[in-house]
Amino acid sequence: MLARTDLRGSTLSTAMLRRVLPRGGTDIESVLGTVTPVVQAIRERGVAAALDYGETFDHVRPATVRVPSDRIIAARDSLDPQVRAALIESIDRARVVHSAQRRTDVRTDVVPGGAVTERWIPVSRVGLYVPGGNAVYPSSVVMNVVPAQEAGVGSIVVTSPPQADFGGWPHPTVLAACALLGVDEVWAVGGAQSIALLAYGGTDTDGTELEPVDMITGPGNIYVTAAKRLCRSVVGIDSEAGPTEIAILADDSADPAFVAADLISQAEHDVLAASVLVTDSEPFADAVEAAVAEQVESTKHRERVLAALSGSQSGVVLVDDVDAGVDVVNAYAAEHLEVQTRSAADVAARVRNAGAVFVGAYSPVSLGDYCAGSNHVLPTSGSARYSSGLSVQTFLKGVHVIDYDEQALQGVSGHVVALSSAEDLPAHGDAVTVRFGRAGAGR
Repeated sequence: MLARTDLRGSTLSTAMLRRVLPRGGTDIESVLGTVTPVVQAIRERGVAAALDYGETFDHVRPATVRVPSDRIIAARDSLDPQVRAALIESIDRARVVHSAQRRTDVRTDVVPGGAVTERWIPVSRVGLYVPGGNAVYPSSVVMNVVPAQEAGVGSIVVTSPPQADFGGWPHPTVLAACALLGVDEVWAVGGAQSIALLAYGGTDTDGTELEPVDMITGPGNIYVTAAKRLCRSVVGIDSEAGPTEIAILADDSADPAFVAADLISQAEHDVLAASVLVTDSEPFADAVEAAVAEQVESTKHRERVLAALSGSQSGVVLVDDVDAGVDVVNAYAAEHLEVQTRSAADVAARVRNAGAVFVGAYSPVSLGDYCAGSNHVLPTSGSARYSSGLSVQTFLKGVHVIDYDEQALQGVSGHVVALSSAEDLPAHGDAVTVRFGRAGAGR
C-alpha cells in the first residue's frame, strides 16, 4: 500500500528532492471563502455568531461559551485514576523540560554610559486551541498550557469544541486536564468560530465578558488553520499547521515490526497524515511493508490508516546509503523524524531539519506525544526548515531597552548624523544634535 520512490543512483539536489518526495498538505486557499464570513460575523456579532456557527457545524449549542467551573472540577474528580496518573506524569515531565527554557534578561554595556538590555516579557493573554474531531486530545492541553505557564503568561484560556454527548461542553478528559493544570477558563467553542472569538472577544450569554487574547496556539483542522491566517493581523499565531507527518530513517539493523507500528501510529491521526520510510535496504523495506500489512488488520482505525498509508503523501523512499538518507530527511524536514540506524545518535546529530528527532528503537513518536517531556506541537509541511515547535520562547517577546547617557550619545552622534544624511533622513540627525545645541547639523 506504500508507494515507492527509488532515488538510488540519483544526484540528490534540494530542488529535485522538493519535487519528488511524498508530501501531504492542505489547500488553505480553498476554504478561505467558507471561513471568511465566519470570521467577519464573529467580529461583528461576537458570541451570538459563534454559537450559531457552532450549532450548524457541531450540532450542539451550549448554554454559555465559558464552561462553568463546577463542570471542570467534576470532570477532574471523575477522571479515571490511570488516566489521571498518566496526565500528571506527562505534566511533570513537560514542566521539567520547559522550565529549563526560561530566558533571563541580558544587559550589554556597549560603551561606558551606553547599554542595551534585552528583556523577555511574556505575552499577556493567550488562547490555546484543543481539537475535538477524530480523537480526544488532553495531551494537547498539556503541550500548550505548560510552556505558556512556564513563560509566565498571566491569563490563559483553553477552547475546545462542544460535544453533544457531554451536554454541549468539551470532552470531560479535556476539562480534567485543564483542572489538573490549574486552568479555570475554558470555552466550549471549536473550529474557525473559536479562533475568531479568541481574536475579537465578546459578551457571553450570561453577561460575562470574554476578553480577546494576544496570541493563539494549538493544532486544528483546515478551517482552524484558515481562521488563524485571517486573524493573524489581529493576534499572533504559532503556525499554520498542516496534517501530521512522520519520517523514519532506518537501515537493516532496525526492527521492521517497530518501524511498521510507528508508521501506523501516525497514520491513525487522519486520512491526510503522512508516513514516510527512508531506507537504504530494499529487503528491509519489503519486511516493513509486510509488517504493516499484518499489523493494520488489527488496528482500531483500520480504514483511516489504510487511507493515509495509501495516499500520495506516504511512501517508501529508497536511497543508496544512510548518508544519502540524511540528505533526504533534511530536505523533507519532517514534523517527527525517527532515526533507527546503526550509531543512531551519531546519525541524528547530522539532522538539521525536523520538528523533533527521536533517536533509536526505543524513542517512538508516541513517547513524545505524551510522556517524553518534549512538546508535540511541531512544524509541519516542511516548515521545520525554518521554524520550531512550541516552547516557552513562543510565549515570550524580546524587547530591547536602550539606556545611553549624554556622553555616550555624544560619542556616537557624528555616526548617527552621517548615516541619517546617507539615507536622506536629516531630521534623524537633528534629533541627536539638538541635544548638544547644534540643531540642524544633520542637514
